[in-house]
Amino acid sequence: MSDYFNDTHEQARLSARKFIQTHVLPHINDWEEAGEFPRDLYRKAGDAGLLGVGFPEELGGTGEGDIFLKVAISEELMRSTSGGLVAGLGSLDIGLPPVAKWARKDIREQIVPPVLRGETISALAITEPGGGSDVASLRTRAVRDGDHYIVNGSKTFITSGMRADHYTVAVRTGGEGHSGISLLLIDRDMPGFSRGRKLRKMGWWASDTAELFFEDCRVPADRLIGAENAGFIVIMSNFLAERLMLSIMAYMTAQLAYEAALEYTQQRQAFGRNIAGFQVTRHKLVDMATQIDIAREYTYRCAALMQAGKNPIKQVAMAKNFSVDVCEKVTREAVQLFGGMGYMRESVVERLYRDAKILSIGGGTTEIMKELIAKQIQL
Repeated sequence: MSDYFNDTHEQARLSARKFIQTHVLPHINDWEEAGEFPRDLYRKAGDAGLLGVGFPEELGGTGEGDIFLKVAISEELMRSTSGGLVAGLGSLDIGLPPVAKWARKDIREQIVPPVLRGETISALAITEPGGGSDVASLRTRAVRDGDHYIVNGSKTFITSGMRADHYTVAVRTGGEGHSGISLLLIDRDMPGFSRGRKLRKMGWWASDTAELFFEDCRVPADRLIGAENAGFIVIMSNFLAERLMLSIMAYMTAQLAYEAALEYTQQRQAFGRNIAGFQVTRHKLVDMATQIDIAREYTYRCAALMQAGKNPIKQVAMAKNFSVDVCEKVTREAVQLFGGMGYMRESVVERLYRDAKILSIGGGTTEIMKELIAKQIQL
């Protein structure tokens, strides 16, 4: 392990590991094929204390500021071997922070604790059919009408989109560009809000991903999160933690693929010996292990900067890009080392290989990260 973790972190890690071994691993293959996992898993995760990490104690969380507690638990959740399950179970980590920090006190107290207990589900709705990573150009419009906002527009690729109870939705309340964006908290039963089809994906099969539609949807004005037309700042602050988590997902996906390949090559026989006995195989495994360690340690450094109160926008973007690149390379090599078996759905490396691709897209594409880094180094 690393010097970044203390005894409390390791206890939390063991608790998360036991949760995955008991409640997830015996069923994950079936859940992947079904394209969803049981809603009751949220409550079980809440009972185990896995959903409240990083949220204020007064709202039912573990307290803010200990980023490595979140890192330790996130690493263990990824041992489910399903990025989709982790994304679905963790949709509160991107949907709920703006509510916990900037919503009205009575709204925070009403919404946050049940989500952390796993009784209700939170999702974030920013991406639009024609927008992608260009958040500043979103088109979903919210117009003030007395004590309500009237919302019209649509969202897509929304994790937990079908089953969520509360949606943190980015809308346009002002003029063009980033200065006209606000956030509204919209409940699933509000008039004018509907969910479209459940989207079928290349990877992350166990996650529920959907389209959302708003047609004269009436949202009480007290559901405004933060100040009107100040939503872009909230969205950007949310991205830092999201990108750190995606970096963790990337190097852990690679770690799982490496471990599976290591075990397989030590058992698989070819030409009279196991294939780990060939130099070309050993060198591949060494390269995989090296790149994973570098990705992990650099991500830890970014987490340490965030814990110290810094705002490492450049470093986190670099960590995400590097970790994702490592993930794609390592999962590809793992499938290759498995040979034909690596192409079979029964092999965990097949799932990991499919799941890897979304990580270079979600939370800001690799290309957007490079543009962000370029601005930070004043290119």
